Amino acid sequence: MWNRRQFLMSASLIGLSGSLGRSATLPTAPHLHFPRAPRARLSVASWPFRAFMESPSNPYRDPSKPGMDLTAFPAMVVREFGLHHIEPMSAHFPSTDPRYLDQLRTACAKAGVSIVDVAVGAQGSFYDPDAAKRRLAVEFAQHWVDVAVAAGSPSVRVHIGGVRGVRPSVHLAAESLSRVAEHGARRNVVVNLENDNLVSEDAFFIVKVIDRVGSPWLHALPDFGNSALTGEPAFNYDALTVMFRHAYNISHMKDSETGPGGKLYTVNVARIFRIAQASGYRGYFSMEWDTVGDPYAGTRRLIRESLENLERERAAAP
Repeated sequence: MWNRRQFLMSASLIGLSGSLGRSATLPTAPHLHFPRAPRARLSVASWPFRAFMESPSNPYRDPSKPGMDLTAFPAMVVREFGLHHIEPMSAHFPSTDPRYLDQLRTACAKAGVSIVDVAVGAQGSFYDPDAAKRRLAVEFAQHWVDVAVAAGSPSVRVHIGGVRGVRPSVHLAAESLSRVAEHGARRNVVVNLENDNLVSEDAFFIVKVIDRVGSPWLHALPDFGNSALTGEPAFNYDALTVMFRHAYNISHMKDSETGPGGKLYTVNVARIFRIAQASGYRGYFSMEWDTVGDPYAGTRRLIRESLENLERERAAAP
């Protein structure tokens, strides 16, 4: 639940967003320009490094590991991986105070890094039967749209939180997300939905919501491995096919996913890159190592696999 301090911060962000060069004339659709070079299409998510990230809202911090403030993340990504795009997670922001967000923008500029998306958690559910709880979910997402503006991100990923004992509702989710998308349009920020939770964020449910909203500001964020947790590889590839058809600027690249009980689910990376290419997807692939082990080594492996596939795709292009 928001308190008065968070409300005032959000109000400050709204004022700040208006001072960051956003046009007074609302664009009818996002018009991002994506790089074509394979390495320039890659990003690194902060999620794999959650054990290191210093933030009061990060429950995965491991005190036995060296800490890292989010402002140090851009330079680390350049130093360790030679990439210049990042995808920070909302839980890794120690503050959304405008002064801190300005520090983050400065750190990114100094490192020559751009934020391509902010991965936002959930507060409430967009399809909760209780209208007041849906409103809180919408306001939380809108707050992070404002944070994205202040941090310099062109998009956010918002979660569709579940409700115990309640089936996901396309109608209610679309009603809520249309308001978030409208806010994104006013701020020139794309809103993305990820196939994450197998119930509340089933890929086919997500595309129904996107189609129902019908806004150019609401898109899919295809995750290579999350839908594989069903244990049915064919379902994962079918899910990714419909997700990439609705994707715009961001996807999560991984070659495996650890499920309940530590079971490892692997995916055919080359096949997924072919699915992305066939869909006409031109956005970023954000490295999201989500398997037991060293996230630095794991991220390097994902980068190598991504470059192999993107370079093969580029060589085959007419």
